[in-house]
Amino acid sequence: MAANTQQSLPAPSCRRRNHALLALTLGMALGTASIAAAQDSPDFFRQNCLNCHTVGGGRLTGPDLKNVSERKDREWLIGFMMDPKSYIDRGDSYALKILQESRNVPMPVLPGMTRERCENLLDLIEAESKLEESQFKGLQISNKPFTDADRTLGRDIFLGTRRLENGGAACISCHSMHDTPLLGGGALAADRRAADLTNVYERLDGRKSLSAWLAAPATETMQPIFKQHPFTGDEIHALAAYFESSAGESPAQPAAGRVAFLLIGLIGASALVFAFDSIWKRRFTGVRRPLVDDTSLRIPQPTEVP
Repeated sequence: MAANTQQSLPAPSCRRRNHALLALTLGMALGTASIAAAQDSPDFFRQNCLNCHTVGGGRLTGPDLKNVSERKDREWLIGFMMDPKSYIDRGDSYALKILQESRNVPMPVLPGMTRERCENLLDLIEAESKLEESQFKGLQISNKPFTDADRTLGRDIFLGTRRLENGGAACISCHSMHDTPLLGGGALAADRRAADLTNVYERLDGRKSLSAWLAAPATETMQPIFKQHPFTGDEIHALAAYFESSAGESPAQPAAGRVAFLLIGLIGASALVFAFDSIWKRRFTGVRRPLVDDTSLRIPQPTEVP
């Protein structure tokens, strides 16, 4: 019985071959995963980074990343990419400088941002930085003079009377302007000043910064919407023209919109009351009138006393 048990156990050389095969399989799997992660870095950058950064195309919300590894060492860059908030919270001077230049819009923590992902992205950025023109140069901002037609088109885009080419939401859904219609626009913003865009051209220091913001809006509400439905270059040009023409105007007064809404509501309610009263007075008229007429005919009329 013992002899049979010993014969059933694999020989040491066989076990070693099995271990070697397992190690080779695991190594190939890890190597394949690493290669796949490196290969999808362009797609990851395009989907998660290009709305705030370019490589050689100039600043958007975040800085241009061309030759970024020459500005800070790789270890700092990896740490910042994985947890930018911690660098800002501890008062890192370069992180605070980036935040200020980005108009106080902090870099979000991206999902799946592992150390390996950061390494691959930095390798990609370094490779793209050496090219004469990177695939991540981004949307180029027009410098053509603004015309009246541009301003009119920009207002139509803001109001939603002209649909956005990529299907994005109209600006008036969340914002207002000094010349929006009677009931005004939306107020979906952290504060009222951000919701009203009358003086946004001045607040963002002119055409270049405003156009860069429109090319890559990075707020928590706008980023998810326009990440998949970005403005086109012509739409950005038209909106910039419209906002430029509104510089110096007084922002919309939300109180006026509320008063107008109240008055419209009162008028509408009064009209409904009168309408229902008119309908109520005529209820069952088609049934009651013949009954009344028939009854009046049957009632004997008093005889006239001579």
